[in-house]
Amino acid sequence: MPADLLSRYQPLPRILFADDFDAGLNGWCELIGNHDGDLNKVRRVMADLRPPQLSNATFFDIGTHGSLGGTYSMKLATRARAGHMSQAIKRATSRGDGLVRVECYFTYKAEQLFDPAPDWDGNVDPSEANFGDFTVSNDICEGDEGRRYHIALRYENTDRHGALVQRWMYKTSVQPSTKMVRSGMVAPNLDYHVVSEDDWQPIPGGHQPLCYNEIPTKINWHYLRWDFDTRLRRSVELQVNDRVLPLHEIPVPVYDHPYKALNRLMNFCFDVRTRKPVRNFLFLDSVVASFAGP
Repeated sequence: MPADLLSRYQPLPRILFADDFDAGLNGWCELIGNHDGDLNKVRRVMADLRPPQLSNATFFDIGTHGSLGGTYSMKLATRARAGHMSQAIKRATSRGDGLVRVECYFTYKAEQLFDPAPDWDGNVDPSEANFGDFTVSNDICEGDEGRRYHIALRYENTDRHGALVQRWMYKTSVQPSTKMVRSGMVAPNLDYHVVSEDDWQPIPGGHQPLCYNEIPTKINWHYLRWDFDTRLRRSVELQVNDRVLPLHEIPVPVYDHPYKALNRLMNFCFDVRTRKPVRNFLFLDSVVASFAGP
């Protein structure tokens, strides 16, 4: 870990992890659905989430960007298939209940296409509308007989109709589990995070155009801080660059049935999803998680 890594952040008193991707993937891996050894039983929505990669952000026109503070970032890349998602997960457990803070520097892009753009004005590039969305989320279970929930905050760059909306969203239904789908409690879902694709609502005041910087091969790093409280089962606050969004009043869906074998589960996730047959990318320079508790 470089000596200045934590100086870029504002961690709480207890550092849970501080991942600099110049040192490798640090336990971030692809999420796969549950199975009994037969991979054909993995649900379709989770069967091809693609593993994270180490990337030096090399592009065809200028060569290598590197990361914000070194050579490598963690890259999530979708397939060039509308609706495809790539997700990275870090699996941990909690040492107690209280305030948790997740911080990172990120950037995002749609893949460069080489078709002429007749409406290109030299400034705003049509490729900005080729990027779908990205999400930061968790997976919390309070005990072997405890309650389970996922909090998910999505940056929706374009909606399902391709319109540029550039807003933060929260989900209004639980994430369907393999148990729920196999038992017939819900139908197989198309959006990994929710029962129905309509189960998202805009966060009040959450419209936030980010720095796309005109073309697909220029990257600019953004700061993100997300606070959530496992005592309250709530998000607390989201900061992205200069925008701070209070989240205390945002409801968090909780499963109405218990989950075994997940005692003190606390997973951290990032994902990116494309709306069009164009690959989308999310890059994370580093990720720090911290805790205000014992």
